[in-house]
Amino acid sequence: MSDNKPSGFHASTGVHAGAQKRRSDAKVVQLDEGQVREAYRRWAPVYDYTFGAISTAGRRHAVEIVNAGTGRVLEVGVGTGLSLPDYKKHLDIVGIDLAPEMLEKARERVKAEKLTNISGLYEMDASNLRFPDNSFDKTVAMYVITVVPDPQKVMQELSRVTKPGGEVMLINHFSQEDGVRGWVERQMAPFADLVGWHSVFDVSRVMVCPELKLIDRKALRPWGIFTMMRFRKEEAANQRPVAAE
Repeated sequence: MSDNKPSGFHASTGVHAGAQKRRSDAKVVQLDEGQVREAYRRWAPVYDYTFGAISTAGRRHAVEIVNAGTGRVLEVGVGTGLSLPDYKKHLDIVGIDLAPEMLEKARERVKAEKLTNISGLYEMDASNLRFPDNSFDKTVAMYVITVVPDPQKVMQELSRVTKPGGEVMLINHFSQEDGVRGWVERQMAPFADLVGWHSVFDVSRVMVCPELKLIDRKALRPWGIFTMMRFRKEEAANQRPVAAE
């Protein structure tokens, strides 16, 4: 009896053989912290005029959403601080980055533009945040997850430092299996250590925290290359108040 599944479909994985083969054809390079630091040391002098320019639309979209809220905000991967002038003054902004060269430029920006709502810029590893649990009302990671060596650990840290009821927001590139774009991404995959990010990166790699509920997902300009994902952190079941009988 036919099960009406297309030829080459693997029931055990739920993935078509062609898609599975395309993923396996892309040689995945595992980044380490030293490679990331070196890549962004090279990028720092020209970042604002290269990738910084490409990422403008996504960055402004994220900040617009953050500005509608209140409280304390953590920007993970703050880079040269391109987003910092756009945050409204009622917010308390903390930024971290792994690259000291990037942070130096961010601090210069804060000083030059007299940004009084930036309460700290710290050199810090996103997979080992030195903040207590439940420290921030919103945690934002823009163009970060494809850079880090351990995305799952970073997602867990973003969740940990966000208050229950707060939000974790990602702006990121997620790879596409088919078409010209998918082919280009697979060709770039072996050069991750040189460019400093993974061109082949599946969205499933950020769906790892059960307490983070996806509340919004949107493709962003330019050309839908980047995606915004917003998660709300739910309270742990054992911390929820019990209704009175």
